[in-house]
Amino acid sequence: MDILNNAYFAFSIALEPMSLFVCFIGVFIGTLVGVLPGLGTSGAMAILLPTTFSLSPTHAIIMLAGIYYGALYGGSTTSILLNVPGEGTSMITCLDGYPMGQKGRAGPALGISAIGSFISGTFGVVMLMTLAPILVRIALKFGPPEYVALTFLGLTLVTYLARGSLVKALMMATFGLLLGCFGLDIITGEPRFTLGIIHLRDGFGLIPVMVGLFGVGEVLINFERKTKDSVIPISKIRELFPSVQDLKKSRGPIIRGSIIGFILGLIPGGGGLISGLFSYAIEKKISKHPERFGTGVIEGVAGPETANNAGGQASYIPLLSLGIPCNVVMAVLMGALMLKGVQPGPLLMEEHPHLFWGVVGSMYIGNIMLLVLNLPLIPLWVQILRIPYAFLFPIILLLTLVGSYTLNNSIWDIGVMIIFGIFGYLMKKFDYEPAPLVMALVLGPMFENSFRQSLIISNGSPMIFFLRPISSICIIAAILLLVSPFFLNMIGKKRPGLSDYE
Repeated sequence: MDILNNAYFAFSIALEPMSLFVCFIGVFIGTLVGVLPGLGTSGAMAILLPTTFSLSPTHAIIMLAGIYYGALYGGSTTSILLNVPGEGTSMITCLDGYPMGQKGRAGPALGISAIGSFISGTFGVVMLMTLAPILVRIALKFGPPEYVALTFLGLTLVTYLARGSLVKALMMATFGLLLGCFGLDIITGEPRFTLGIIHLRDGFGLIPVMVGLFGVGEVLINFERKTKDSVIPISKIRELFPSVQDLKKSRGPIIRGSIIGFILGLIPGGGGLISGLFSYAIEKKISKHPERFGTGVIEGVAGPETANNAGGQASYIPLLSLGIPCNVVMAVLMGALMLKGVQPGPLLMEEHPHLFWGVVGSMYIGNIMLLVLNLPLIPLWVQILRIPYAFLFPIILLLTLVGSYTLNNSIWDIGVMIIFGIFGYLMKKFDYEPAPLVMALVLGPMFENSFRQSLIISNGSPMIFFLRPISSICIIAAILLLVSPFFLNMIGKKRPGLSDYE
């Protein structure tokens, strides 16, 4: 009965005219971001965050959340039409989506992607409404040691699953933690590492840093790569909707993808691309004709796209109920909540029920909007894909400058954004992952605060982290993850990083 009451409350907020409007704006922009290769969801959310300052916390988060799952929908369009994933999470869709397009079946591929995403989104929202209240009741029993352990495990998982070198990922996570130490000491209030600069008393602003790393850095690296302004050849779209046979073939992959994506989406670093990879691997394993995968089978599109979206919906659960972001997009969303004076975590549902349930309800409304919008607007997305990147990048750069300045009306924030933009460009150039850095920057202050509170409680004894069951299990698991690559190297194996699948 509680679920029905919560659902009624959620939809009563989500169906308000202003909620519907910001949700529509969010999913429309998100789909556009997903369609345009290069910018990325986290960059778009960071750039557009200042535009939400005049909105209420509920409407601001509804809009930003819409950008996220709208981009998950839109990323499949370029994967199928161009063989270029608009979002990194849609990379696996290229394997069978593009061959389908080359065979003249781009329409059914796009159609099953939209249908599967809607089903997995519905499944994700229902599970969110069911599991989040349960997790909140458990999380209310957590103390500082449990939060230290959870944060440590989350950072370790994101670092462990980062593509490329584990050493580089650890370096970025450490650098992010160091950046979080700038400003006033959390316990004593004394300035730290400010170098006499008054602006550094508040530390590095989360928004200028993220806009620089993801927005400016992504634009610079993509402008360097896209040297030609010629029109891109795009697969022709004939029939738009999947046939009855296509739907029958996709039924199993959609069901399995929803479950796989949701479970992996709960794990820090495990949603998105990892969910799609698992789904694709399972569909290929159980198929009677695995040799056809990679040649344009609809199961290779339905499973990964469904898992991808289910993972995106599931990642809201740890953020809203525990205050722990699962990925870098959730870290941006967490930053947005904190800028609005809202602390995500166990008390969010009690202190801000309007926000929590409004966002949950809007996610389902947004999924319906995307299903209705996505297919009719495919011709529009095709025309947008023909715009040369040389015309797009100045507009994106202008948005980053305006967004960073309007944060505090300060030139300092623009300077921080430019510095981290150049740093983000160099990171991408030399294959360093920004996700561990941003996650560490967001979680660092919370980690430090809980760590020092724990030591105060235990009179300085670190054994407090091993005397409590939850914290000890999380810390031991994190340590095992950190040392496992050394043992895997000894037996001639590699850790399961994303680079293995690229």
